[in-house]
Formats: sequence, C-alpha cells, structure tokens
Amino acid sequence: MTQLQTKPPTGALDRFFDLSGRGSTVGREVRGGITTFVAVAYIILLIPIILSGAKDVTGAALTIPQLTTAVALSAALTTILMGLVGNAPFALASGLGVAPVVAFQAAPFMTWDQAMGLVVLEGVVIVVFALTGIRQLIMDAIPTGLKHAIGVGIGMFIALIGLVDAGFVGRGEGTPITLGTGGHLQGWPVVVFCAGLLLMLGLYVRRVPGAILISIVAATALAIVINAAVDGLKWGVVTPAMPKDVFATPDFGLLGSVDLFGGFGQAGILTATVVLFTLVLSGFFDAMGTIIGVGEEAGLSDDKGQIKGIGKILTIDGFGAIIGGATGASANTVVVESAAGVGEGARTGLASLVTGGLFAGAMFLTPLAAVVPAQAAAPALVLVGALMMTAARKISWDDLELAVPAFLTISLMPFTYSITNGVGAGIVAYTVIKAARGRFSEIHWLLWLITAIFVAYFGISFIEGLFG
Repeated sequence: MTQLQTKPPTGALDRFFDLSGRGSTVGREVRGGITTFVAVAYIILLIPIILSGAKDVTGAALTIPQLTTAVALSAALTTILMGLVGNAPFALASGLGVAPVVAFQAAPFMTWDQAMGLVVLEGVVIVVFALTGIRQLIMDAIPTGLKHAIGVGIGMFIALIGLVDAGFVGRGEGTPITLGTGGHLQGWPVVVFCAGLLLMLGLYVRRVPGAILISIVAATALAIVINAAVDGLKWGVVTPAMPKDVFATPDFGLLGSVDLFGGFGQAGILTATVVLFTLVLSGFFDAMGTIIGVGEEAGLSDDKGQIKGIGKILTIDGFGAIIGGATGASANTVVVESAAGVGEGARTGLASLVTGGLFAGAMFLTPLAAVVPAQAAAPALVLVGALMMTAARKISWDDLELAVPAFLTISLMPFTYSITNGVGAGIVAYTVIKAARGRFSEIHWLLWLITAIFVAYFGISFIEGLFG
C-alpha cells in the first residue's frame, strides 16, 4: 500500500482534492485519470455488445448506437460525481457482472424498460444501505485479514482478465485453461501484448513517469501498424485501425426509458424479486471488494482496512446504479480497472474528473474509442495485479482459521471470474470455521446474516427450483 505524504497545499485544486495531503500532484492525477480511461474504454464497446445480443419478452432488441451513448454518458456522470463528492480515484461504468443478468436473466421475462427499472431499484436499495450506514457496517464487520485477501484476489482477477483478453491465456483442450491457443502463443496480437508488457515493466521499475500510459500508447501504435500490414488478424472486440470518421453524433434514445415496478407484474413477483436480489448482491459486493482492494493500493485505507470517506464513496456507487438504469446502460459500479490509474499515481478525485471528462468526450468520439485493442491495455491489468498481490504479506497465513477463508477469497475470484463469489466463499468459510472452533464471540453478528445471504446466493438455482 502506498503511504500518504503530508505537504502544505499550494493552490485551489490542491486544497479541494487534498493533493499534497495524499502525496500527489496535478500531473500524476491527470496521467492516472487518462490511464484508467484507456484501460476501461473497452466497456463502451463491450457492454453494448452484451446488451444488444439479447431480446426482451416482446422480441425487442436495443441498438448499438443507443447503448454506446448510454454507457459513455452514465459512466461520465457517475465518475465525475465520484471525483467531486467522493474525492477518490475510482471510475464507475456499466458492470460486467451486472449486464449479463439484465440481458439474459431479466430481459427474457420483461421489457427493457422494466428491466432497467429493476436496475434503478437496485441502486435505490444500495443507496439506502449506504445512507443508513448499513453498507459501511457490513464492510467493517469483515475481518481485516479478509479485506487484505479481497485486494489480493482482485489483483489475481484483473491479471487473469488481462491475460485472457490478450490471448496469452485461453481455453485448453482437456484442461480448463492453457497457454495461448492449444498450449502455444500464436499470432501478432499476442506479440503486441508481450511487447507492451515488457516495455511497461521496464519503464515502471525504472520509475519513469507515465510508464503505464506510455506503454499503452506505444502498444496501440504497434498494433495499428501490424494490423495495417497483416490481413485477417483477430483482435477481439476492438480492431486497432485508424477510424474513417473521428466524430459521431450521440443517440440518447434510451435516456429515461424506465418502468420501475412493471417487471413485477410482467414476470411475476418471484422472478422479478430473484433478479433484483441478484442485481443487489452482485452490485453490492463487487463494488465493496473493488473499493477495498483499489482503495488500499491508493493509500486510502488505515491499519484496520477502513477507507477514508467510505460513506460518500458507497453512496455514489449506489447512485451509479440508479443513473445507469435511468440512461439504459445497466448498473454502473466502481470498476477494477481503476487500479490501472492508481498504479500510475492517481490518489484523489481529480483523476476521476479526468476519466469522467474523457467518458463524456467519448460520446462524440466513439470511433477513437475503438482504436485501443485489449492487447495494448491488458499489460496494465497484469502489472497492477502484481502490485496488488503485495497485500498478501499482511495476511496471517499461519492462522488456519483465517488462512483458509483468505485462500478461498483469493482463488475463487479468478477461478470463477467473479469478485462476489470470492467474497462470499471467504465469508461463509470464515463463519463456519470460527463456529466449528466454538469461537462465537469472534463472529460479528452481521456476518451470520451475510453468511445466510451468500448461502442463498450460491443455492439460488435450488431455491428457484424449489418454488417452481
């Protein structure tokens, strides 16, 4: 964890964002904000692909232009809000864990307006939890060792995301995953990733300012050149080619298309409630895990793992879901790619203002957002994942009552591709182990409730079948 350095403020920006107090500068915040945007810009393209690939109960499908505008607009609003009110270097955008729930669990049983209504309700629930202090109480109830494990698990998770997106890790034949394709690294896109990663590592260890951003830009330039020289390359969601047009007119057709309670009548109370429960649980614990992990890396946490200004941060995260549903982008949440900007030096909300401003610009410059391929941005996730792993030294591995839950938390995040699953498994294991040892006084009363909720979460298919 980066230690904060106290210096006297030197200007209005410094005083408002406490730059000197957090050992940062305007330059570092700008670099960090740009780096976070570059690392998470793929969301502007990926979320529309996920949501447009589903049809609602009437057979209607959302269009890519509408969704692209909605995702960029909602990300801009919530990230700027985080910067101004939360003063934290956290970007918010449509959550990859929530969008598939909306597309494939909600939409088939209700209209899109009704599905987005449930997203808004999810945000309302989370905001109520935050304003009443329930959400912070839950975070404080989690043992410090498990909080460290959450940060380590997120590090492994985002590193795996980067490796998979880059094609360095893929599906195996006879094994769940393997090196590249069929056990071998193949294709120019992987070369771009390797070159970008090696450059980033070299610059970072030499403490070159802007190392992550420089490497992403250099790798993108290399990818554009290779893509122009070699035909038929498969880059994934983003193909690195200079766009024919720089500007695009935003399509605000989804803005305000929300039916708050219609889903309960259309799909039935049980189905709509299960969907809402899944949305709240995923949004709640995904954001909680990310805030703990990235906040610790940014030096915002104390010795007990508590984040400075956590109440405001959690409230804004809840409003992110409300804004996401109201704009038609599905729920916004704090994204793990914020760690890329933190790795570049971001420590305050000024970085979020920069990232949010770039999201706003992306509504008009969506062709440029399609230039940076995953292979160029992925090295940042791998490097930051490695940096977040250092928190593992703070876990008491010789205490099996904590080591086993910590291990499950860390391993299940990448193994199941879900922050929520890792958090849930760790909490359930911790509660059960402490109870088995008869150490009930060491179990915060809220952990019993959280454990029961996660047991229901893991057994949701059984519960749905039980009630038909």
